Parts: sequence; structure tokens; C-alpha cells
Amino acid sequence: MKRGAILHPELSRIIALLGHGDALVVADAGLPIPAGVERIDLAYAPGRPPFLDVLEAVLAEMEVERATIATEVDARTPAPVRDALRARLAALPKVKAHGIEVVPHGELKRLVRGARAVVRTGEFTPYANVILWSGVVF
Repeated sequence: MKRGAILHPELSRIIALLGHGDALVVADAGLPIPAGVERIDLAYAPGRPPFLDVLEAVLAEMEVERATIATEVDARTPAPVRDALRARLAALPKVKAHGIEVVPHGELKRLVRGARAVVRTGEFTPYANVILWSGVVF
């Protein structure tokens, strides 16, 4: 049995396959996932698993170079999720150095088309989505 942060085989596999500059999306239950983009569906009930829990597990195994969120997060995402998301991303050294990229939700959905995969959570919080761009560990 694997001993690590992520036991889910599909999620573990996709993180292992990421190359420099690849995008992995951690999404709420409502983000449209375009045809042709791999879906790793973790949702099993409303709010389960929570977006922040899944994000934390992914960040434990993924080197993140940059992160992109929607402009609407600041106005439409409740403070507990919004503040925790921004704080967690800002704590990543490479993201801290360049800042969190903020784009309109329509642009974020366009960027999702080029993602390696979308990890769908059971989160029902509006705009609880982030694109994580893979970096290198050296």
C-alpha cells in the first residue's frame, strides 16, 4: 500500500505525470469540465470532499510554480474559503514571489481547456476553483 499524502490512484498518477508548466485544476462541484480534459471526480456528497482538503492534499505532493484564480473569488466566495485559499497559495514560495494570478471566471474556464486534468471536489462554495501550474523541484 502506498504511504503518502494521496492514496487515490488516479490523482496520484496524474500528479506524477505533470511536467513543467502543466496545469492541474482543483475545482468545486459546478465548474464545467470540457470534453477531452481528464476528470478525476472525488465528489461523493454535497460539500464532500471539501475543496480546501483536496487542495491541501494536492499541494503536499505537487511543486507549484504559479496559481490562477477567478476575479470573482474576492466578491463572491465566502470569506472562510476565500481567505484560506489566498493564504495557502501565498505561502507557496514560487507563488509568493510572483503573486496569485487573477483572471475573470470566463478566462479561467478557457484556461481549463488546456489543463492536464480537473480534480472535481464536492464543494458547493461559489468560485472555489484554482489552476495550479506545475513547477520543477530544482
